[in-house]
Amino acid sequence: MSFIHSPKFLRTVLLVDATTCVATGLLMALGADLVTGLTAIPASLLRYAGVSLFPVALFIAGTGMRNSIPAPGVWIVIIGNALWVAGSAFLLFGGVVAPNAMGYVFIGVQAAAVAVLAELEYFGLRQTLAIAR
Repeated sequence: MSFIHSPKFLRTVLLVDATTCVATGLLMALGADLVTGLTAIPASLLRYAGVSLFPVALFIAGTGMRNSIPAPGVWIVIIGNALWVAGSAFLLFGGVVAPNAMGYVFIGVQAAAVAVLAELEYFGLRQTLAIAR
């Protein structure tokens, strides 16, 4: 059995997601001035977005560490990730901020990583539900 088909796959993806939320939150909240200098993304936006990731990380970690991972909790994580990707696209194309080239890369890479995590969580949830049947 490959790891992708393992019952631990979903738990691992959720914990990776929580860890990346904390790391990104720390970078954006504590390093906002540095990131602003590199990306031209407003420091206040970075700080608020970074701080908002900490409770999200707690929720995702709490969901992933339960003995039995609740499907509704995973759906909340997936939908939240989809909203983050949509918000990132809005920032890039909605004219709200005017990032420089590095800012586009910063937002785009984050959005792509979050989209991949959401897809892996969806796949893991489907696998978990199939195993339970």
